[in-house]
Amino acid sequence: MHQQECGREPLIETITSLLVHEHARDANRIRRTLAQTIDAAGPSAIAELSHRLASTGADWGYYGHDPLVRRIHHVLAECVLEHPPVVVGAENLAAVDGMPVVLVSNHLSYSDANIIELLLHQAGASALADRLTVVAGPKVYSNLTRRFSSLCFGTIKTPQSSVVATDEAAMDAREVARAARLTIQIAHERLRNGEALLVFPEGTRSRTGAMQTFLPAAARYFDGSPDLQLLPIGLAGTDRLFPINAAAINHARIEMRVGRPVSSAQLHVHIGRNRRALMARIAGLVADLLPEHHR
Repeated sequence: MHQQECGREPLIETITSLLVHEHARDANRIRRTLAQTIDAAGPSAIAELSHRLASTGADWGYYGHDPLVRRIHHVLAECVLEHPPVVVGAENLAAVDGMPVVLVSNHLSYSDANIIELLLHQAGASALADRLTVVAGPKVYSNLTRRFSSLCFGTIKTPQSSVVATDEAAMDAREVARAARLTIQIAHERLRNGEALLVFPEGTRSRTGAMQTFLPAAARYFDGSPDLQLLPIGLAGTDRLFPINAAAINHARIEMRVGRPVSSAQLHVHIGRNRRALMARIAGLVADLLPEHHR
């Protein structure tokens, strides 16, 4: 599929090639499912998606979800997730229903946000999934496949911290600071508008599977509302589903554990405004949800 092209057949072939690595026996089924889903959406949906793929991530800011992309991901989930994912702590999702909330998760794979969005739906928290906005680094928008997956939900493009940035995402320090301020401003606006924010405070995917230190700067996302809730999430298995540097999806067992929500205001009462200490406390909440090899 060319950079600016998103016709019916190129879209089908591109998505199929991403999925058939370990699913070759399902190739015809995947193509058939894709064709049915795309045809049901109609030509206008394809045209809109083509425009979105060409423009998403071009500037710092917010990008809304595309209904066709979300539908494609959902209908193909059973082809990709051979083993039914496990969700533990789903009862904690209801506790943040309709509330301003930041979901905080460890980061193993480019598939993490998509898996969280899908499993929220499967766990009966569709209202939460539907208002999901993900804070995403520049590499999420760096190629067509990643941009496509990012359209499952709203995203806010943010610069990657110089502490963890690779050459692919490296930026001038002044530009990083300016873009980071804009990201925080937009994130607070989205929270005030009723959206739920998903943040990966490690700032990059773990290369070892073990959770990395949470960046102190991520604490700024938790200053936007006096009744803001933090929802810790522990992911396991996504590093095998879509490994770093992989070109295709693999079969893997996925588990998402959801912790009890914690009041941001109460955390600040106990910890104060020390960002490093605050993020260390939140990292502990996430680590408690992970198997030993991911901690």
